[in-house]
Amino acid sequence: MAYIPPHKRHLKDKERPPPTPDLLVPQFQKNLNIRSSRNNKEDKRKNKNTSLGGKIVYSNNSVSRWWVAGLGDDQFSSSVHLEPISLEEIERKYGEKPLVLVANHSIQDDKGMEEGPVQRPWLDVVQNLKQDLLSSSQRLINEVSEAKPMLVARFGRILFHRSPSLDLENARKSFAGESTLRQLKRSFYTNIPASYMENILTQVVPKVGVDFEAEKKVFHVKIELNQVRHLVLDISCPNKNLDLRLMLSSKRILTDIPEEEKDRMRDLIGSAVIDGDVKGGLRWPLGKESSGDRYTVVGVWHTDARTYKSSSVRLKVRNADRFDFKTSVGEVTREVSLKMTGIVSQLQENNVNKSLVSESLENTLKLIWEHFLQCDSYLL
Repeated sequence: MAYIPPHKRHLKDKERPPPTPDLLVPQFQKNLNIRSSRNNKEDKRKNKNTSLGGKIVYSNNSVSRWWVAGLGDDQFSSSVHLEPISLEEIERKYGEKPLVLVANHSIQDDKGMEEGPVQRPWLDVVQNLKQDLLSSSQRLINEVSEAKPMLVARFGRILFHRSPSLDLENARKSFAGESTLRQLKRSFYTNIPASYMENILTQVVPKVGVDFEAEKKVFHVKIELNQVRHLVLDISCPNKNLDLRLMLSSKRILTDIPEEEKDRMRDLIGSAVIDGDVKGGLRWPLGKESSGDRYTVVGVWHTDARTYKSSSVRLKVRNADRFDFKTSVGEVTREVSLKMTGIVSQLQENNVNKSLVSESLENTLKLIWEHFLQCDSYLL
């Protein structure tokens, strides 16, 4: 049978109940992305970088950097190499396997290296991160007073792709150092193996001092402005088998919405049909995918998330099922992220204590390095 996109499936609509309050308790959390139809052309023109999670928006003064952690200054080209990785969805998008940076051997096993960033690579990360974080957070607070800042660590793999100036295969064969890698396009892949998620839940959570906070298993519809990225630092960790992304971002929740607009949204949401057989878990009957010329459904998220927290961090472990109605592309992922809530609070103080921020960064990065960057297998 030919594949039919979920938004074009209209069978048995009358047999499926709409998501009434009685049905707001089932197995998963759902995020419903609704976009104003009038702004679609402008949105596409202003924001070319998109994902299934929505538009990727960067602030005017955003900082985006990449570096490699855990290597000595003179050991780069002799210690690491590029290796292809099998990721079907990425291969479909780019037409070839992406590359990841891996170590030739474990430097941590070498003798005579008791001190320095090789043995404590999180200190190297702190030194590279600290000034960018302080300046970016200050700009965020000064320029966007109503925004909610977030500092998040995400775990996955940094993927290297073909660029106009350098072919992937040539990059792999003639790999000489960081200058070669900087000519390649990069992306951050956050879909992690089930074994890694299980290890986080059963082994890491009891060790790192976080307590269970909540598990979201309800229908949740949220209308919000796009998250804005102010600082993105991608860190290759070749002596581990996961890489790290540190991101400072902000967002504002829409609260002052006219009643007429709320009614339009309620009508659009109320016409949704729960269907576990389609990507994202929701579909709309024919003619119900939009509300006049104002709102249209552009994507559905179906997530099952558990959160754990301490006084300084909030850990989120989630399964996500996403569907983009514009492209008819869906994805199912497993994701782990760590919000650094304590550091954000320190950065929002009137007189920021830079020494305290540096100490907190060091402790959190040490925690990440020791517990979150190791995975039994990753499809190499």
